[in-house]
Amino acid sequence: MKMFLFVKSSYSTLEEDCVEVARNLPRTVALRDSKRPRGPVVTVTPAAWTAFTADLRRQP
Repeated sequence: MKMFLFVKSSYSTLEEDCVEVARNLPRTVALRDSKRPRGPVVTVTPAAWTAFTADLRRQP
C-alpha cells in the first residue's frame, strides 16, 4: 500500500475546507479533501499537477 504524506494547503481556512497534497512518492502527486482524510484519493503525474497549478496562477 502506498503511504502518502499529505500536507495541507497554505490557503486552508480554520474550517479546514481545503485540499491536501502529497508529493513524497516518485512519479505521483496525490490529492484529497481535508474534511475526508479517509475518503478517496486522486493521483496525477507531477507534470499534470505542475500544469494545473500553473494554470491556476494565470487566472485573474
